[in-house]
Amino acid sequence: MTIIKLRSNADFEGWRQAARQLALREVRPADVTWSVDGAQCGLFDAEASAPSGGTGHINVPKAFIALARTAILHRDPARFDLLYRLLWRLRLTPQLLAVATDADISRTEALAKAVRRDEHKMHAFVRFRKIAAGDGSRFIAWFEPAHHIVEMAAPFFAKRFASMEWSILTPDRCVHWDGNELSFSEGAPKSAAPAEDALEDIWRSYYASIFNPARLKTKMMQTEMPKKYWRNLPEASLIKPLMDMAARKTEAMILAEPDIPKIVRQRREAVVTKAKPRAGLDTLRAEAADCRACPLWRDATQTVFGEGPADAEIMFVGEQPGDKEDLAGKPFVGPAGQVFDRALRDAGIARGSIYVTNAVKHFKFVPRGKIRIHQKPSTPEIRACRPWYIAEVAALKPTLIVALGATAAQSVLGKATTIGKVRGKIIDADDGVKALVTVHPSYLLRLPDEDARQREYARFIEDLKIAAASLKATSRAA
Repeated sequence: MTIIKLRSNADFEGWRQAARQLALREVRPADVTWSVDGAQCGLFDAEASAPSGGTGHINVPKAFIALARTAILHRDPARFDLLYRLLWRLRLTPQLLAVATDADISRTEALAKAVRRDEHKMHAFVRFRKIAAGDGSRFIAWFEPAHHIVEMAAPFFAKRFASMEWSILTPDRCVHWDGNELSFSEGAPKSAAPAEDALEDIWRSYYASIFNPARLKTKMMQTEMPKKYWRNLPEASLIKPLMDMAARKTEAMILAEPDIPKIVRQRREAVVTKAKPRAGLDTLRAEAADCRACPLWRDATQTVFGEGPADAEIMFVGEQPGDKEDLAGKPFVGPAGQVFDRALRDAGIARGSIYVTNAVKHFKFVPRGKIRIHQKPSTPEIRACRPWYIAEVAALKPTLIVALGATAAQSVLGKATTIGKVRGKIIDADDGVKALVTVHPSYLLRLPDEDARQREYARFIEDLKIAAASLKATSRAA
């Protein structure tokens, strides 16, 4: 009987070297005993106590090497025997891997599948906790893998959390990242991991806010997030209460009065368009004051509708009201509005002759103390507000619509648009209206240096001059 002692449970290279020598010496699988001896070590830096004396090569499919490299990480104590038996058989039957019904093949595939699933669970359920460490901070996580996957899973965390210094502690093996390279050490007890930190309250608040009781599927959730992982997840304390509340919340959602009429989304714009084409701008403005088509109205001060003469030939569409606009109830009166006014004068366009509005009529922001930080509207929010834009166009009947920025372009053209591809060109929008796309004035305020601001401001003026020239050409043709 030949006894092979590998230096770790994840010692693939040690197993590979020993298996090669055993096969070259014609040592049958039944005559080999595999065991693990000594301290845990790296996945690829250990050697087995391999026999020597065999010469030559063992040819097996590359797919077997990849399969064995994964399957050997399973905790099944018989895995080393299984893999050597499979290697022994593959020498004579290279096509064996294609026989899914073979007992050795199906068992090895099952081991590898379990290892890959465990790696996926580690990627999904590791939760870091922040601790003070010397002159900075470090993040520590505790995880209990089902198999020997720490070295296999570690590169994912190094890539995902490259800017952090962190450690993941497990009972068998620990991995550490110092911002440059990974290192490994012996396993640790759970008591070595820190207790709850302040970030976990934020995470629990977020988790509770995104929990949708109407979409709860308990069996599927427990399949993807087995209960054995719950004890190490900060959100675990919320799972059962949220599940218990799901039925009541779902029933309440069904019985609650809707915020907006129950119109199929695909028909919403068409219905609103047909209902309001003859409405004047003053009527639309009054109706929009009570708009509840999206959640933005809850935090905004008021609806900021369009402004300008009812016979304006040019309609300018921005993104959304900013802080100043939200308070004043008028579009383009803040810092970006001041840049816009100056650019209009430089392009020879009178502000009083144009109609100015926004794709989204409520201010979307995140509070930072006393400051409200602008947030880009989402596609659902743009779609929810687009009927008001369509109604404005129907009431105004402009000759040209100028979209200021990507959000405005999405509303005007009805789809996401790259500004660089269409900027400065007169293109066709809906119902035969001409449109021109350029940047938003706020873009000019965000540029890093004066040269860039001057250069881009000049381009912006040229775009506005194209709009003015287009109107003059239309007037001469009439």
